[in-house]
Amino acid sequence: MELNRRLMVSLLGGVAAVSLVFAAYQAAAEMRSMKDSVQWQAMVLAESQRVPVEQRLIDGSVPELQALVDRLPNRGQFAGMAIYDFSGQTLAITSHLGRLDPPPSAVLASLKSGQGRSEFLTMNGDRMHLFSLPLQAGARTVGAIGIFHDVSFLHAPIWRHVASSVAQTLLIVGITLSIVRWSFGRPLRRMTDWLRDMRTGRATAEGKLPQGELFEPLASEVTRLASSLHIARAAAEEEARLRDASLSQWTAERLRISMQAKLNGSRLFAVSNREPYEHVHRGSEIVCSVPPSGLVTALEPVLRACDGIWVAQATGDADRETADAHGRLRVPPDHPQYGLRRVWLSPEEEEGFYFGFANEGLWPLCHIAHTRPIFRTGDWDHYRSVNQKFADALADEMEGQPEPFVLVQDYHFALAPAMIKERRTDARIAIFWHIPWPNPEAFGICPWQRELLDGMLGADLIGFHIQAHCNNFLATVDRALESRIDWERFAVNRRNRLTTVRPFPISVAFNGENGAPPDAPTGAALLQALGVEGTILGLGVDRVDYTKGIPERFRGIERLLDLHPSYCEKLTFVQIGAPSRTHIRRYQDLMTEVEEEANRINRRFRTGAWKPIVFVKRHHSHQEIQPYYRAADFCLVTSLHDGMNLVAKEYVAARHDERGALILSRFTGACYELADALVVNPYDTDELAGAIDKSLTMPGEERSMRMRRMRAAVREHNVYRWAENLIGELAEVRIDGPVPAASARPNHHWLSLVARQAHSSGAAASS
Repeated sequence: MELNRRLMVSLLGGVAAVSLVFAAYQAAAEMRSMKDSVQWQAMVLAESQRVPVEQRLIDGSVPELQALVDRLPNRGQFAGMAIYDFSGQTLAITSHLGRLDPPPSAVLASLKSGQGRSEFLTMNGDRMHLFSLPLQAGARTVGAIGIFHDVSFLHAPIWRHVASSVAQTLLIVGITLSIVRWSFGRPLRRMTDWLRDMRTGRATAEGKLPQGELFEPLASEVTRLASSLHIARAAAEEEARLRDASLSQWTAERLRISMQAKLNGSRLFAVSNREPYEHVHRGSEIVCSVPPSGLVTALEPVLRACDGIWVAQATGDADRETADAHGRLRVPPDHPQYGLRRVWLSPEEEEGFYFGFANEGLWPLCHIAHTRPIFRTGDWDHYRSVNQKFADALADEMEGQPEPFVLVQDYHFALAPAMIKERRTDARIAIFWHIPWPNPEAFGICPWQRELLDGMLGADLIGFHIQAHCNNFLATVDRALESRIDWERFAVNRRNRLTTVRPFPISVAFNGENGAPPDAPTGAALLQALGVEGTILGLGVDRVDYTKGIPERFRGIERLLDLHPSYCEKLTFVQIGAPSRTHIRRYQDLMTEVEEEANRINRRFRTGAWKPIVFVKRHHSHQEIQPYYRAADFCLVTSLHDGMNLVAKEYVAARHDERGALILSRFTGACYELADALVVNPYDTDELAGAIDKSLTMPGEERSMRMRRMRAAVREHNVYRWAENLIGELAEVRIDGPVPAASARPNHHWLSLVARQAHSSGAAASS
């Protein structure tokens, strides 16, 4: 009510002020026009009478002047005429005007100057206009003519315009209030009702908000507020549920609080090749997107807790437009809490560093998948220079920060830990290696193995997924470098520096027990949407990479149909394959191989609207894949060699119904934790076909029991526990190097970490 009163008073005052100003202006303009008109009429009339009056004055026929005056008709605003002699005495005047004594000033002025003069005056209570025109006899002024007009009507426009302004003001205010109530009142009331329902828990975070450019900023902020409230309520409910069930599950909030204590005021700096937030052009707009990566889920709570910074390669085509001159910006965009420092690479650097040494050299070297690694001196030079570029960028960000924590991600930056430690001996540095580490003989192929190992040993802590990879790394160091290996503590002493090597099995976020939505599609419905008729859905989700064993699993499906023809026209295997590293020839050849193998098998068995294999060749978001996870009767994760493989854990986490079966390669890190999966050798086609048949024929009770135990393992060792174990172990590292002056001014640049959904478990025991 108070708002309505203020709005009405403001509108009335504002509109009335504007209307009155314009009314006064219009009235003044109209009065000037009317005065000019009266002046002109008086001049014309005076000029028309000038000659006869002058003639009579010159002839001395003064008595005839009154008759001349009386003959003028009194029409319109014309009030009368007067004739004066050279001294200003009245010789003749319209009778109803009466005598004017003394004569008006305009008459005296015109007699004196010899030019026409006018004035406004009051006569007998009436407002009059007088125009006086001098009369000449040669060069001598002999008198004057005075023309009188009644101008009392000149004040009428003011009141007319005032009345019009008042009426317009009331009309405009009435219409405006009606429009405001109709355009704003209803949407705002709807938003208010939705916020009230959100507050009381009767609505979801997505409501029907007002649309349009005017409401966009408000709707955006309200949506973010509602989303934050929804997330906070969900987190509180989850914590309460866990306390009630006496569970100790790690959550984002628990991780945040734990890290605040462990970091003890220090900041966390992360380095990765992929950035957590990238900006891209979409039409005329710039859109911020989050590349698919579980690492963001794991480390974002830590970065937010300590106002951390992430250094990463800029990959979005609009990244420069959204960062400052040094590539810095705050993220997340909707609620900035930590910083991102972008590093730009030239096409030549990206070609040599990323596509060359990292993915044609180190990737096949570490994955025993029978693809020959390629090592080029030029690629190595780019790899080394890019590592130095990232180390320099990180050093800039750490300036003035005492005892920073540094987390380096993956095989792209094997040299970076030593480069960073050389600049900042007080930094606690960890590198997490997301891919396998091969045996010493395999790694010895690399011409620069010593440089890579020395670079990694610049870290205080090196993390792998499983204990076997830790053992391989220590054996490689033992063979390649002069060092002391402490096999009891799993540490390397190199040049009087100690580096600890530990397993930290990565995982995914476990999203509670809410179950699938009631309208979740069935496997048959998903197949029908793909244009296939079938009742049994098998699933594979991978990047199209030669380490994932996609052709091998296709041949396993083929062998199953050979051995068990009853699955024909029932079972369809859907392979969701995201194209990857298509710049590299080996990946181009693999894509062709996968497509040809799927087509070959389909030609053998296809009947009508059914076919055994559907290869979906495009990127899918996490939300798009979830319905397939929930509906698939079995999921094939048959990597030929993998560090962990999070698809296995994502599938298990999605099965709230405790159904479905996971068929898992023994060459993945996940098989050490998910013991209830059906573990296979992906090269053994008969074993793979037998595992698929077993997954579909095993008793429902056994299937549920297996899934229940796997879900308990993923729940217990989720992504947040992985981050807590990794950073918690790093926090225990003793730093003996000099610490920079604490008085240095803090550097408030920020960096965001694309944190993969990771998991912490006692991997040493599991291996």
